[in-house]
Amino acid sequence: MLIAAFSDVHANLHALQALLSDIGGQSADKVVCLGDLVGYGAFPNEVIEAVREAQIPTIAGNYDDGVGFGRDDCGCAYTKAEDKERGDRSLRWTQSVVTAENQAWLRGLPRELRFVADGKRVLCLHGSPRRINEHLYQDRPERSLRRMFEGLDADVVLCGHTHLPYQRHIGDVELINVGSAGKPKDGDPRAAYALVTIGPAVRAAFRRVEYDVEAAARAIEGTELPREFAEALRKGAF
Repeated sequence: MLIAAFSDVHANLHALQALLSDIGGQSADKVVCLGDLVGYGAFPNEVIEAVREAQIPTIAGNYDDGVGFGRDDCGCAYTKAEDKERGDRSLRWTQSVVTAENQAWLRGLPRELRFVADGKRVLCLHGSPRRINEHLYQDRPERSLRRMFEGLDADVVLCGHTHLPYQRHIGDVELINVGSAGKPKDGDPRAAYALVTIGPAVRAAFRRVEYDVEAAARAIEGTELPREFAEALRKGAF
């Protein structure tokens, strides 16, 4: 079974359109979105509506939760004061432009998605099994991950949130972070997603898709969002 999984679009419509076009040519058996449709980018409503129209099973990311429920914080765990200030501006602006209908749709998103693929139990999350905004970085100690995955009833865990794609084998669990569709942090500005082949073995192929980065960056500069977001988009490094 072939699964196309993407995450962290962050209101980048140009990236989403290119990514969905690429997925359309892959003959995937299932397409899933691991959350964070909104925030930081210029097109939150358009991204939500594109995913809704495509009827892609989607789970809530921390930013979706922050916008949908009108929270004071997006759960982004900023470590620098200047990043938090820009993040707060982004949250307020996004909350002000997302329609009431789309906010209600965000509130209705589940926190996880489970299904069986070729006999393997697949669990889709945004952050971690414990928290929607917990980062599962590639260098996290294996012992910590083993404890977290005990009793999870999953053979494959798909997640996002870190914006950094990788695959790790943790005990009996295959952990795959699908990267970021619209806000990469690994120095490659192209949209990222994962094609996950599930059979006797589980293999992730991380695809990078060209899109009009400059148009997406200029769109950010045409809003009240911090201009730093546009430059970071051009560099693929937030």
